[in-house]
Amino acid sequence: MDTRVAVLDLGTNTFHLLIADIAAGTPQILYTGTIAVKLGEGGITDGTISHEACRRGLGALSEFRKQIDYHQVTRITGVATSAIRSASNGADFLARVKSGTGIEVKTIDGEQEALLIYEGVRNAFRLEQNSLIIDIGGGSVEFIICSSDTILLKRSYPIGAARLMDQFHHSDPITIHDISRLTAYLDSTLFELKQQLEIHRPTVIVGAAGAFETFAVFQEPGFKASFSKPGFDFDYRQFGSIIDMIINSSHAERTNMPQIIPVRVDMIVVAAILISYILEISGIKVLKLSTYSLKEGILFGMLK
Repeated sequence: MDTRVAVLDLGTNTFHLLIADIAAGTPQILYTGTIAVKLGEGGITDGTISHEACRRGLGALSEFRKQIDYHQVTRITGVATSAIRSASNGADFLARVKSGTGIEVKTIDGEQEALLIYEGVRNAFRLEQNSLIIDIGGGSVEFIICSSDTILLKRSYPIGAARLMDQFHHSDPITIHDISRLTAYLDSTLFELKQQLEIHRPTVIVGAAGAFETFAVFQEPGFKASFSKPGFDFDYRQFGSIIDMIINSSHAERTNMPQIIPVRVDMIVVAAILISYILEISGIKVLKLSTYSLKEGILFGMLK
């Protein structure tokens, strides 16, 4: 059995690496790393990975290869998500990854991505009520409605923050007109989700990592995502105030907010609008963060 494993998650905005020992049945985390690559920058709307984005991605994976070798990993599992699976040159990029680093990465579809996110979240804490899990990526957003032990709906929509920003965030700060256009787009795109929310009536929203970690830092200064403490409870009123503040802020204001990492400075605005929209259509007032998401879902799957 391979006991020292590496999990790679090649997202639209960031690439992630997790290295762990799994010999004892409980993962012992040896290394976690995240590198901002903005793979969708300059090409996400026309379905290509630009030359510069490709260069950044290959550079990030070369750095990860050094960590994998240093930790003497015996098994590597790498997955690619929205930007790569929708790019006309996505397969070419992964071929260059393999030839340049020896790392083989497979592209997964949105349904597989949603399932792995669910696996990650349910290992963070017990889902005791019908819940709506949301994972906001740069290229896609995954929604999973689940009970304590069953998936009731899992869907992936190509409405990630990088795509929404490119389509709708054209002013600084974003205008009421652009917010209205974005809301109308969500109305038409998420029609099935609205129906399913009415049928299953989840009472809890669980935000999976990403932008939700930024919101946690605003509520609790000093908050840091941790493998040993993968859950966080939001205060509903404070969460709403944070969302409104971000939506109404300028680029310069967000740049000066230490809570927001550089790769999220602009994309967090459309992410906040999306979350505000989901809160409105669902009526849910209980919000949690799971710092476990896709890569943790893969890791826990290796233990089975």
